Amino acid sequence: MTSRELVKAALAHEETDRVPYCIQTTGETNDEIKRVYGVDDVEDWLDNDIFQVKPPWWRWHELAADWQEFDTPVTPPKVRGTGSYEALEEKVKAVRETSDKYILAMIYGSHFEKANFARGIENFLCDIARDPDFAKKFCTQIIDRNMVMLENILSIDEIDGILLGSDWGSQQAPLMSPDTWDELIRPGEQREYDLIRAAGKDVWIHSCGCITPLIPRLIDMGLDALNPVQPECMDIEQLKADHGDKLTYWGGLSTQQTLPYGSPDDVRREARHIRDMMSRGGGYIFAPGQNIQGDVPLANIEAVLEVAREPRGV
Repeated sequence: MTSRELVKAALAHEETDRVPYCIQTTGETNDEIKRVYGVDDVEDWLDNDIFQVKPPWWRWHELAADWQEFDTPVTPPKVRGTGSYEALEEKVKAVRETSDKYILAMIYGSHFEKANFARGIENFLCDIARDPDFAKKFCTQIIDRNMVMLENILSIDEIDGILLGSDWGSQQAPLMSPDTWDELIRPGEQREYDLIRAAGKDVWIHSCGCITPLIPRLIDMGLDALNPVQPECMDIEQLKADHGDKLTYWGGLSTQQTLPYGSPDDVRREARHIRDMMSRGGGYIFAPGQNIQGDVPLANIEAVLEVAREPRGV
């Protein structure tokens, strides 16, 4: 099977001889890989089954000082677009012509985090409690802008899926109650998911932290894949048992304990257990629970890749 077929099978909850993988690394890790192994392109070296592209998006521009103050801001927020749709289309067409990978457009900071970037996390969490009407209106404004950008991205046939990133969780629980999430976050997310699915693309989300109480809602909304699935704050075996037939997970290998502090044998042991357990019945993209940081020995990264590239059940 091709890489794209492997990922599509995982999303369809079909078991495959090899589990698809997509391992992400940070800048300092990339620098070390390049230095030690003499590679120019870390993505080529990793040879993931998913090709990640960063599409044009938008950012806040010259926000007035009141956006960083505690009180509700009164000045209108300014925005500026980034990137080129023509360049994105050329890139993904070239990838499709020269490789067999699943193409995933990665949009981090798409909604809740976008509000945090403008107000600061403390101020916006206070806004939710102190001035909920402003918080809702602001989130709606963000989604309205997102929808225009998404329509342009979704017109590119070669893109297989869209990942929307907003961190809703801490290490212990969601940052807000599920009821508040339903009122503040869900309506906008649903608009985005519906648009993506109507274009025939898969819906992926990224949310750090423990968002276990939100997962049934996300499934009802039409989510296909959840990243990063952190074992330090979620019971991944229970997640698989509860929702593994309806949701594809991407992640699961410990980046806070095993990868930085374990031996290569420890990494292989845990990686094989997670890979085989999470991929039963399909529905799994093998990877660490977060991007691999600079504190992870290269021998442990090699161990992860060894497990990623071997057949399941080894």
